[in-house]
Amino acid sequence: MSQNTQNISPKAMAALKTMQQNELTESETYRAIASRMKDSKNKDVLLRLAAEEKRHYELWKKYTGVEMKPQRFKVWWRKLLTILLGFTFVIKLMEKGEEGAQVTYEELENEVPESALIQDQENAHENALMSMLDEERLQYVGSMVLGMNDALVELTGTLAGLSLAMQNTRIIALSGLITGISATLSMASSEFLSAKSEGNENALKSCIYTGIAYLITVTLLILPYLIFPPQAWIWALATMLVTVVVIIAAFNYYIAVAKDLSFKRRFGEMACISLGVAVLSFAVGLIVKNVLGVDM
Repeated sequence: MSQNTQNISPKAMAALKTMQQNELTESETYRAIASRMKDSKNKDVLLRLAAEEKRHYELWKKYTGVEMKPQRFKVWWRKLLTILLGFTFVIKLMEKGEEGAQVTYEELENEVPESALIQDQENAHENALMSMLDEERLQYVGSMVLGMNDALVELTGTLAGLSLAMQNTRIIALSGLITGISATLSMASSEFLSAKSEGNENALKSCIYTGIAYLITVTLLILPYLIFPPQAWIWALATMLVTVVVIIAAFNYYIAVAKDLSFKRRFGEMACISLGVAVLSFAVGLIVKNVLGVDM
């Protein structure tokens, strides 16, 4: 046992081992993300960060005397998230983890003087990372928000109104599909024309992102009406509304992390608008059903 180890309390030693494990896992994560990177600048930065994290791991090992292996599942999971959600999202999540680690560094400073140096280097990570966060999909977040938000508001209201008016999941799904597909084409073409008129050279990509976001949202909202039996329209409606909240929460969490925005405020706004429209449309469906005397 080294002299460094003998002077460290059990609590500090446990923290050091946790940090040592995290440093090695993050080093492997950076290497895994870099292996998929086409941009040479981004790749070089990631490899430099990976090497720096490995140096931190070796430093902590001097105190713990323990050889560790990276958490392979966590590395694999982050690599999968990179493929699905982009490297910006994953790196931002890791950055938030580093923010939490600052408290640990400060607590260790009395027993491990080198923790102050590590803290300074971790702070430098943020600047290096921010310089490389230039991802195509984030350039089209506005189009994705437009497509998803419009689909949520329009389809939530339409399906809520149709649910009470028709009270048959199959008929509601049929009507919703026709409305949703037509609206998808309309929204995508409108986005294309709008982007084109603004001189956007990537108008087609903007149109595609909008259309995909709209179509995915439409599919998820109509799915409950295809799963539940014809007379279980109330359950289908309830499931659809829960799906709306989940979609809003998931998308806004992604945006909040990737673009450093407020999650609670954006989530609250979109949830209130979508659910408010659903309530009003449900009331409209009730009124129309009674006024027209339609009984399906």
